[in-house]
Amino acid sequence: MSTVVLDKKADLAGPGIGDYKELEQVLPRDYRSLLTPKETQQAIFRLKRYIEDNLCKELNLMMVEVPLIVDVESGVNDMLDRDGSRTPLQFHISNDRDKHPLDAQVVQAATKWKRVALKQFGCKLGEGICTDMRAVRKDYFLDHDHSAYVDQWDWERVIMAEQRSLEFLKSVVRKIWKVIVGAEQFALEMFPQLKDPRYPSLPQDLIFLHAEEILELYPDLPRKQRETAVLQKYPAIFIIGIGWPLKDGYPHEMRAADYDDWVTDTSQETGAATHGLNGDILVWNPVTRRRHELTSMGIRVTKDTLKQQLEMSKQLDFMRLPYHRAILEDQIPLSIGGGIGQSRTLMLLLRKAHLGEVSVTVWPKILKEICAKKDIFVLE
Repeated sequence: MSTVVLDKKADLAGPGIGDYKELEQVLPRDYRSLLTPKETQQAIFRLKRYIEDNLCKELNLMMVEVPLIVDVESGVNDMLDRDGSRTPLQFHISNDRDKHPLDAQVVQAATKWKRVALKQFGCKLGEGICTDMRAVRKDYFLDHDHSAYVDQWDWERVIMAEQRSLEFLKSVVRKIWKVIVGAEQFALEMFPQLKDPRYPSLPQDLIFLHAEEILELYPDLPRKQRETAVLQKYPAIFIIGIGWPLKDGYPHEMRAADYDDWVTDTSQETGAATHGLNGDILVWNPVTRRRHELTSMGIRVTKDTLKQQLEMSKQLDFMRLPYHRAILEDQIPLSIGGGIGQSRTLMLLLRKAHLGEVSVTVWPKILKEICAKKDIFVLE
């Protein structure tokens, strides 16, 4: 029993496989890309345009510019979790011989910036923004679906207090899923060779499961193994309630305390002891034969739930930062938002075995050698 508990705790900090010996076993042995490198590039840019246009249409969003670097003092950088295990790249800008210096960070995601930007762009109720976001996450283990370079469609939309419910969350998730399924059909029509019996199309409908339900199904398994097991039954799911401690004492996964609301009691809607207005879309990837996360999203914190989550996370000192003050003083709107992994989604839709086939970034020599042996063409 103690081994299981230790595994569960180790599983909280986030993604990754662990080492390259394991990764070599994980990557498919019989892989052959269905598209040439040239066709892949053509497909990438057409799909990106399709997804951006249809996300904006379905969610009433407009495309806006997004920062790559932010002022440390703003507090808008995404910390990704609440245990301090993944820290942003930070650098000093001396500026005017250090008379007017700045300390800046490369964004890890635009999660918090977007909520502030809703006010900056004058978004009204039901309106929102979408960004072609680029980020650096230096603390990932670089495997087949995690890289130090991250690209996302980061989006955010203004809501009213009455929409802070699971039913509204699900309605937005269904719209996003409609876009992803539509993008797959668009790709199959564009390149018919992607129609391969080994790789079935995405289901039309997502299955919604609460993290508590998945824990009840697989009480002794760590989080990633629970997800893998449930995806054998349901190949496309949305896991609700990520961040609140579950019945075994552990959250499904650690979540930062200052954007998604994971403390709100949702028992009246579920009829069970549940919390959280957020979640992730995960699918079964038939190429890698593994779990595959596409998006993380949620209804954002109010001033009350922000205080509660910061207290639970022992981060009350964040309340002095401009972003957090803006929430506490009702200076920015209530919202819902999320980030859809661009390369992750393209990797899935184009039947690729590795992120490096659809994005250009840095990979260690050992990983490139493993990929070369398995006929996986990694861009450089």
